[in-house]
Amino acid sequence: MTVPRHLLFLPGAGGAAAFWHPLGRLLPDDWDKAYLNWPGLGHEPHAPGYDSLDALTHHAEKHLAPAGNVILAHSMGGIFAIRLALRWPERITHLVLTASSGGVDVARFGAADWRPEYRAEYPRAAGWITQAKADHTPQIGDIRIPVLLLWGDADRISPVSIGRHLQNLLPQARLQIIKGGDHGFPRDRAADIAPSVADFIRA
Repeated sequence: MTVPRHLLFLPGAGGAAAFWHPLGRLLPDDWDKAYLNWPGLGHEPHAPGYDSLDALTHHAEKHLAPAGNVILAHSMGGIFAIRLALRWPERITHLVLTASSGGVDVARFGAADWRPEYRAEYPRAAGWITQAKADHTPQIGDIRIPVLLLWGDADRISPVSIGRHLQNLLPQARLQIIKGGDHGFPRDRAADIAPSVADFIRA
């Protein structure tokens, strides 16, 4: 029996669920889709208790289906995708990470500091987000499910070297590089990546 697909879309620090809508509309209609936002990040309204990486991890966890979950995560959202995959390996079948930190220390890969521009664009975003850090490097190799890594070669915030590093750490990962893709390519070039994403999830 085919396990139903439940797609859980996790945005980056911009916090908006709408980031993933262009791609979601291009994926099969019979796949169940849930788009999360991050309260207090970007322009999203603040809510009590959403004040740490742990709190947002729990927020995402509540939206998992009992089985057949596919996590699609952008940028900072990859931290939560990795955490969910480590905690619930029996419930998650695939990961799609786009331009993400993936829960590793990105500073050594020459990633541009995103925080000044973020504060200028989102002055009301929660203060904790630009101080939060996570490095799950020691555990990432325990993730045995298929992982699709999508990276743009014009991304200053998450350069391709990070994607290559994650490919080396994850036993079942493959990397696809989007020529000319900047940090927003999953939204802005959804039509370019939708076929690869759909084929990967079906496999």
